[in-house]
Amino acid sequence: MESGAESTRRQPTARFDVETVATVAATLSALASPSRLLILAQLRHGPLTVTTLAQTIGKPQPSTSQHLGLLRAAGLVSSTRRGRAVIYSLVGDHVIELLDEVVHYSERVRASMPPGQDLSDRPIHRNRLDDSQPVRRVLRRK
Repeated sequence: MESGAESTRRQPTARFDVETVATVAATLSALASPSRLLILAQLRHGPLTVTTLAQTIGKPQPSTSQHLGLLRAAGLVSSTRRGRAVIYSLVGDHVIELLDEVVHYSERVRASMPPGQDLSDRPIHRNRLDDSQPVRRVLRRK
């Protein structure tokens, strides 16, 4: 007999082979920066220049450009040159959906934590057995 939790659990549909897992890890790594998440949050409202993004998120323009390069390599943003300006935008609505899911997940985790504790209080350690590769290297193999 199934419990209520088991009967409502969604069946996994995604394929998890070695190549897919490497790409997923690289995508999650690209999202693992508050600055990059702020950039993506701003781009949800429409295309913006590097200068506008840098001012909006409160980071220097060179740093913002580096973050945008990584997000572009991860396939999350695209760029278009208009004269001297480079305009960045999200590659599609699926990026907005991904961000929404991440926020909803974080809210569920935060709601289950003891009062006064936050996700940022939890230490995240990379162990020596971690076989992850830098994001750009994994994404270049596509």
